[in-house]
Amino acid sequence: MDTSFLATLNFALGITAPIFLLVVLGIILKRFQLINDGFVNSASWLVFSVGLPTLLFVNIVQTDFKQVLNLRLVAVGLVATALAFAVLYALSVAFIRERGERGIFVQGSFRGNMGVIGLAFCINAYGNAGLATASLYMAVLTIMYNVLSVYVLTQTLTAGDGGMLKRVVGNIVKNPIVISIVLALLWSYLGIGLHPVLMQTGEYISAMTLPLALLCIGGSINLRELRLASKVPAYTVAFKLVIVPAATVALAYPFGFSEMELGVSFLMAAAPTATASYIMVHAMGGKGSMAANIVVLSTLASVLSVSAGIVILKAASLI
Repeated sequence: MDTSFLATLNFALGITAPIFLLVVLGIILKRFQLINDGFVNSASWLVFSVGLPTLLFVNIVQTDFKQVLNLRLVAVGLVATALAFAVLYALSVAFIRERGERGIFVQGSFRGNMGVIGLAFCINAYGNAGLATASLYMAVLTIMYNVLSVYVLTQTLTAGDGGMLKRVVGNIVKNPIVISIVLALLWSYLGIGLHPVLMQTGEYISAMTLPLALLCIGGSINLRELRLASKVPAYTVAFKLVIVPAATVALAYPFGFSEMELGVSFLMAAAPTATASYIMVHAMGGKGSMAANIVVLSTLASVLSVSAGIVILKAASLI
């Protein structure tokens, strides 16, 4: 077998396999009751409120401001997301009969878990440089994800909550990750130093963040509830893991991005459906079980789809 192919395959598995194995470990630990729902909920809160903000802040303040403030990459991400949303919405109206399933399909197809799995992909692929490049990209697109999700779910779910948008805007303003990135960008721009003791403490917190987050994702997956009474979850996963990432790369390629920038675009777009999508569908009275199935299927299948995508893009010398 071609040694270059084996090297490419090893590179791809080096990015995806550790993440997949940590998620599987979370499933196993929950199955044998070594962790429970209380642990998962508390640890998830710790990751969201302390771990990820610290990880992003510590990395950004050590990185050149121009590398973090990659507005061209962010602009392409915004355009790709808007186009994907418009196409998905049109497809849902044309091909999905049940109105309540349309929003679930659209949100599940474009809203990725960038905050944990997407960042983990980028770190495994490019180290701290990949994390810095992905940070602002993630923050801006997360805001867009929330606004578009509220819109499509309000339009398609009969039990839609008219006050949901106001709450989402409030949550974005108070989001610890968004606040952390804004403060870190200001800190980096002003060139303010950080005491070595504080930096070391931040690095300790950063080191535990993504492994703990991935264990929590695994611990929150319930395989017994996996039911495919409809074809919508399968179609959604196909769009989320294959079509949307491919379209994003196709849109980004003509802009002459570096290999790392194009790789970050792909890895963030190829992240599986965000767990928050299930939470929002459930809160608005939609088919929570269908949304949960999409999260589970896309999370488990992403190790194959992302690995295959990396192999293809690497073989084509694009990343």
